[in-house]
Amino acid sequence: MLAEHDSFAEGSLVEGSLGASAEDADAAEHASGAAEAAGAAQPGDAVDHGDDETARSEETDDFWASVRVDPVEIALRAGVGYTLRAYRLSSEVSAPEIIEHEDELAARRKRIGTDDDADDYADDPDADEVDDEIDSDVDSDSDIDDDDDDAEDEDGSEDDAEEAEPEEVPVFLAQGGRLLLFRTPQALVEYVKDADDHDLVQLDTWDEVRQAIEVGHVTVRQADRYELDLVVENLRGGHDAWDPTLIIQAGEIARDLGHALRIESIIAALAPGSPLDDLDEGVRAVEAGGFGSFFARRRVRKIDAQTTAALGWRTIIGKISAAVDWRN
Repeated sequence: MLAEHDSFAEGSLVEGSLGASAEDADAAEHASGAAEAAGAAQPGDAVDHGDDETARSEETDDFWASVRVDPVEIALRAGVGYTLRAYRLSSEVSAPEIIEHEDELAARRKRIGTDDDADDYADDPDADEVDDEIDSDVDSDSDIDDDDDDAEDEDGSEDDAEEAEPEEVPVFLAQGGRLLLFRTPQALVEYVKDADDHDLVQLDTWDEVRQAIEVGHVTVRQADRYELDLVVENLRGGHDAWDPTLIIQAGEIARDLGHALRIESIIAALAPGSPLDDLDEGVRAVEAGGFGSFFARRRVRKIDAQTTAALGWRTIIGKISAAVDWRN
């Protein structure tokens, strides 16, 4: 996993409305479970798709395994899109050329009407404050890095230092720092076969992908489906409504996109020690079960659902939406 930098603005950590004692928390969980068993809808619940993963043929699995690329499905409020993602060592791929690094909020306002996530975020009265706090953290870290670089230059140690060990990094079907999302598998395949001006063209297996890919190959595994359109609503439903799998997968795709598209504010928002990283670790422990999950539940309940979790994730999804280039 990539190293993560900076820290997200500290959210207020308050005791949840379910009470401070473990007994009260367990009682509330039992009540929630009974309501769900009786068919009562919980606010902000993620949609349970069940075991609806479309079966992939063995030939399709073999194809993607051989080229070391995978189709990915991302759901935003503007729709569901398909793209491709690969993982390679940092020594095997070059950093993307960011054509435009325009202020993300300004970019969203320019595209009013094209993406509901971005528009809602642009209209959020708290969004500017969150942006300012994240940007402040990013700038502070940059200043520290600059100071370290200056010190290394002065003593000549930078030139003599060994190169860092290569690490695995995500690479998407992207262009100029913008993620290409296609409305249909057919549109994705047509682009792949014709275009050569995107980040994946540098892969050692890309010629094979371009020549052999078919529409039937764009069958996405459940683990590669990311429902970002449900995250904020689910978090707003309260601690008992939170869907660990939904939140964990959102964190995985957001981190990948933050690093691949060089969106520093997303990297900072999910950095180690940030409230959203604490949330991620907590729900992972709950999902894993066992003795540790009891303490994880109490830890997660201390995270303010509305301010820290929901608004923080609304910020991230707004930034991802602003970096998407939808293709039909």
